[in-house]
Amino acid sequence: MPAVSFQAISKTFATPKGPFAALNQIHLDIQEGEFFGLLGPNGAGKTTLISILAGLARASSGRVLVQGSDVQTDFANARRKLGVVPQELVFDPFFNVRESLRIQSGYFGVKNNDAWIDELLENLGLADKAHANMRQLSGGMKRRVLVAQALVHKPPIIVLDEPTAGVDVELRQTLWHFVARLNKEGHTVLLTTHYLEEAEALCGRIAMLKAGRIVALNRTSDLLQAASGSMLQFKTDTALPPALAMVARVTGRIVQLPANDAAEIESHLAGLRVAGVDVHDMEIRRPDLEDVFLQVMSGTSASNIPLDNIASAAAPGRPKQGVVLSGGSEDTPVPSVGAPL
Repeated sequence: MPAVSFQAISKTFATPKGPFAALNQIHLDIQEGEFFGLLGPNGAGKTTLISILAGLARASSGRVLVQGSDVQTDFANARRKLGVVPQELVFDPFFNVRESLRIQSGYFGVKNNDAWIDELLENLGLADKAHANMRQLSGGMKRRVLVAQALVHKPPIIVLDEPTAGVDVELRQTLWHFVARLNKEGHTVLLTTHYLEEAEALCGRIAMLKAGRIVALNRTSDLLQAASGSMLQFKTDTALPPALAMVARVTGRIVQLPANDAAEIESHLAGLRVAGVDVHDMEIRRPDLEDVFLQVMSGTSASNIPLDNIASAAAPGRPKQGVVLSGGSEDTPVPSVGAPL
């Protein structure tokens, strides 16, 4: 039995411009013990899908099972098995950190939970803030408390919706070491993030959403292996010639040029020489998950699920083979987040 099963989930919102389909026939099984990544651009439907899983929104059609419990008809059992860290910073300003965690324990009927609360405070770097009022905490510290609240009842399934958005390097490092430990102990983890380096290092399997549909789904290693071409990467302070600027991905001084083969790399280098571009720290590397993501979103990746396969998965029940792939988490290392992403 999967830890989480999305079965033909669709969600349509009424808007002044007419119905808007945020999700369209999502079929997805997440297995017990997986560290699973859910990626997509803003507006792809990731948070809507998680809101349906958490019972904060109701699907227009389809159903979600959490270890066999329907999130609508058996909501109490389903919620007890979930620990959700939301994107937004939500807190009660009238209590300190320890009191907030004790109250959260009470919501799930957990008594005498101080030993586990102490462990959470220690592992999330909150031990010295245990008696601080929530209003006194920085944004990063409040984010740590949200993580602690999600884990306070020891849920078998942990859902992290952009947990490191806008937080410091120390929190990211602390959080991923702790969550990776929980995953190795058997907890299932569902992660959404825009930090693709984190997803590449942590997630054994990844689904990519675009416009409410799953457009790619596979083990992380297979997604990377299916990526085409190479990347010519270098640093420069010189403007690129127009022909290269059109295809380049530029982040500050770092320039990345996609190349299908050695001849194209030579062509790029020739264009840089002719234009007098001053190049430093040049390297040729295999595509990473960011490259794969961009290829999938543009529809040029071998990992893209054909549209007819997506449509054929619309029938209730499990999707056809090849649309949703099974498999547990890979033994991937915790990412070093000391370097900027």
